[in-house]
Amino acid sequence: MDAKVIASAGQPVLKLQDISKNFGGITAIENFSLEVYPGEIVALVGDNGAGKSTLIKIISGVHAPSAGTITIEGQSVTMSSATMARSHGIEVVYQDLALADQQTVYMNMFLGREPVTRLGLLDRRKMIADTEKLVKELDVRIPSAHATIRDLSGGQRQGVAIARATHWANKLILLDEPTAALGVAETAKVEEIVQSLKQRNIGVLMISHSLDQVFRLSDRICVLRRGKQIGVRRTAETSKNEIIAMITGLQEH
Repeated sequence: MDAKVIASAGQPVLKLQDISKNFGGITAIENFSLEVYPGEIVALVGDNGAGKSTLIKIISGVHAPSAGTITIEGQSVTMSSATMARSHGIEVVYQDLALADQQTVYMNMFLGREPVTRLGLLDRRKMIADTEKLVKELDVRIPSAHATIRDLSGGQRQGVAIARATHWANKLILLDEPTAALGVAETAKVEEIVQSLKQRNIGVLMISHSLDQVFRLSDRICVLRRGKQIGVRRTAETSKNEIIAMITGLQEH
């Protein structure tokens, strides 16, 4: 094994072992293995069609792997649905955010998981208080928990989506191009929020096409090409040129 392939200490929050995924006669992922540790940001990079989104969907229960095992904190699990993944403390933030534009921030924070009072009514007081506490902790700059999603900027919406994932995830957050549609200032703010997840000891697996962003945020970089894992590098010990070479297939063997 390459000397730069990483072996981290402690128990990983997520361990993928020999994961493969076939769609008919097409192999989308082949013998993929990776570990993500608590408080660690791992970037998943590769050209379009490399298999990055397929991997995210396997971890989040959208697709079942054709082969291989998924382990959460040492326990082998079957991710048969998104609900199953959430029950294991895994949340996903997709590019389209999956926010309800007509609803308030606090309603979005609890969408589908609304708490109720002993009388069976929506516990709006709890939802508002929990939302305000979390957006303050993550420094998500929104007018208030009562603001309507449609009235927020792209960066504020992304901040709300990440805050929601943070509220429900206690082990792992999956980010699929978290700043793809944002400007420079909003991207910087979202990156601050992503960095703050490390202090909450949550593992992060992030897809990004921006190598500048990858080098700013990640602790390790995993390169995929045509469904195969090319290698994993500790970010501080590699370079953009090496990662680009791995992505394109021009690296030396």
